[in-house]
Amino acid sequence: MACAALSATDRALAFDDNVFDDKTGVKPKSNPFAVFRFGFSAYQSGHKEQAVEAYRYAAENGQIGATWKLARMYAEGDGVTRNDYEAYKFFSEIAAQDVEPGSPEESYVSDALVALGDYLKTGIPGTPVQPDPVAAQEYFMRAAANYRNPNAQYEMGKMFLTGEGGMKASAKQAGRWLQLAAEKGHAGAQATLGNLLFHSGKVVRGLAMMTAALERAQPPDQGWIRGMQEEAFALAAEADRRTAIALADDMLAKGINQ
Repeated sequence: MACAALSATDRALAFDDNVFDDKTGVKPKSNPFAVFRFGFSAYQSGHKEQAVEAYRYAAENGQIGATWKLARMYAEGDGVTRNDYEAYKFFSEIAAQDVEPGSPEESYVSDALVALGDYLKTGIPGTPVQPDPVAAQEYFMRAAANYRNPNAQYEMGKMFLTGEGGMKASAKQAGRWLQLAAEKGHAGAQATLGNLLFHSGKVVRGLAMMTAALERAQPPDQGWIRGMQEEAFALAAEADRRTAIALADDMLAKGINQ
């Protein structure tokens, strides 16, 4: 491992000489993509201040990936002081790009659209970004429809359930978007769709989906999914519970996403 680390450091230093100077920063007229690659190397090796400087140069010279990395770093307080408004501005730059579905930059634009939707649902306190659920819905719809982003499809499903974002509430439309996200393995969508099925009379299928989703969910989502699942289980008959548990085990064993 030590040899591998040394080799990686040597490569980074060699690359550093081409585009970056420890005293003056990014060298003038450096290739933006080369600087972006250096920024990634610096980030991976823990030199996040150098990474930020490199990403800024690359972003200012047209590298969407560098703009996205800066946005994520500011959104998460990763190597910089967290600043949601700064992240919002970077995400907005990305969302303004005309990127075709299937292009190498698709994932950056798709993620940026979802991030902007999330910010606009609640606003960013102390900044000009105020809550705007209609604008949030538009960003989610663009990511969901154009780029088939499962997080955006999930958000669209939730909005159709409640009628948020200026839309008419529709369980049918909600189910359609939740189904699309669930098929991609989105645990939150699987649980929400399962709950929708449960309350529409498809008790066993709904219980099974919620149970399988709970097993797949990441820690931040486990609490609310568990509460939803336990509430449904308390309402179900014993025979339906047993059948649902067996079906959920089968879903998990076969890797079925819905």
